[in-house]
Amino acid sequence: MGASKTHIFSTAHNELAKIAKVMAHPARIAILEYISKQDNCICNDLVDVIGLSQPTISQHLNEIKKIGLLRGTFEGKNLCYCINQERWDELQQSFHLFFSNINRNCCSS
Repeated sequence: MGASKTHIFSTAHNELAKIAKVMAHPARIAILEYISKQDNCICNDLVDVIGLSQPTISQHLNEIKKIGLLRGTFEGKNLCYCINQERWDELQQSFHLFFSNINRNCCSS
């Protein structure tokens, strides 16, 4: 497969694709779902709840952080995470705009 040629697409297209790529992994969806249901920031629960190793969880958390969906605080040696609600709202709006602009009459009989 050749180069992706991302430079020929708009910033909005590239951003939405980057977000979709991060969200396309079931472990990341499970992580986000679990974190979003907690009353407080979570620290060490993810390994037990998700069932993946600590290094794997850390890799997934780093990918989610890259798109700004997580905020973290240090408590001793632990990083505690919560959803960045402002960024979550932005991402929801981006996807809503994208999907609401799709021609729904395409190929209708």
